[in-house]
Amino acid sequence: MSVLAAIAVLGILIVVHELGHFGAARLQGIRVNKFSIGFGPVLAKYDGKDTEYALRAFPLGGYVGIPDDDPDSNIPLDDPDLLRNRPVFDRAIVISAGVIANLIFAYFLLVSQAVIVGIQDINYQPGVLIPQILTEETSPASKAGLQNGDVILAINNQIFPADENSMESLRKTIQDSPLQSLNFTVKRGEDTFNVAITPELGDNGKGKIGVMLAPNGELIKRRPHDIMEAFTVGAEQFERYTKLTLQGFGQLISNFQESAKQVAGPIAIVAVGAELAKNDLGNLFQFGALISINLAIINILPLPALDGGQLAFLAIEGIFGKPLPNKLQEGIMQTGLVLLLGLGIFLILRDTANLAFFQQFFPE
Repeated sequence: MSVLAAIAVLGILIVVHELGHFGAARLQGIRVNKFSIGFGPVLAKYDGKDTEYALRAFPLGGYVGIPDDDPDSNIPLDDPDLLRNRPVFDRAIVISAGVIANLIFAYFLLVSQAVIVGIQDINYQPGVLIPQILTEETSPASKAGLQNGDVILAINNQIFPADENSMESLRKTIQDSPLQSLNFTVKRGEDTFNVAITPELGDNGKGKIGVMLAPNGELIKRRPHDIMEAFTVGAEQFERYTKLTLQGFGQLISNFQESAKQVAGPIAIVAVGAELAKNDLGNLFQFGALISINLAIINILPLPALDGGQLAFLAIEGIFGKPLPNKLQEGIMQTGLVLLLGLGIFLILRDTANLAFFQQFFPE
């Protein structure tokens, strides 16, 4: 059931994205002849007055079809309601509307979580928790004897108090001290001890000890005082998730070789979503919001076959007063589409092969 819930969330996000394009076109009176969820063979369809609505076999995408691209269309090429005959700004609204729809939807998912599930707070305790040692036996933390569940109370007598800033302070201290011996005060159960750890030099020039960090405290949920608090909390979470997503893309670009190994495909995303749903159905709100933000940011990148690539073509047209030749645009878009589909197939095959890893990482 949790797998179906995760797949349903991804399907809803795709529908929201395509509805953004569809709604922006329709509101401007631009012709749309096809609205499809998924690719491949048609499972069900409905022929509306001007548009064919279809559900297809592979629900890993979707598209909004316009008669501009339909060789069988009997609409005159100079029809003012064709997308290509509209001003650059009108076309930009249609192309960017999917991204905007995903961002708006992510925000309202977070507001809905606050109203329906409750606002998640942390009852902070002193120190910073180590939920996992990342590289067993080879990391500085592992060599020093740190274990999962340890709490770092202080470094060189710099105490980490019971507040939300302690984790970032600890991370900064470690990153600013590569190859320098640091005296860690660690709590394990009821025992407290000191241990010297020397952060190694990471690829980004910053120190690291090979651990995951998490706030030390108990998660609690409470109802919002009023609807305005729900909107405020939703906005704060939306800002935080957007910043984290942008930072993730920044790290992917700056450290591509290492970060590319962590890029997840549809299978991995569903596996993670299913685990979150199994633990707490309310987590699906956060899962959906985070994936929706990621989907928006990925689509706005200026890459062929993505919304950002089409916006780049429009920008060129707006600057120079005329579009690139159709054959050149089609060649770039087709090449981008092949590469995108190839990446998608690779990620699906890789993630399927790694399902045993997810089952081990998320044991029953």
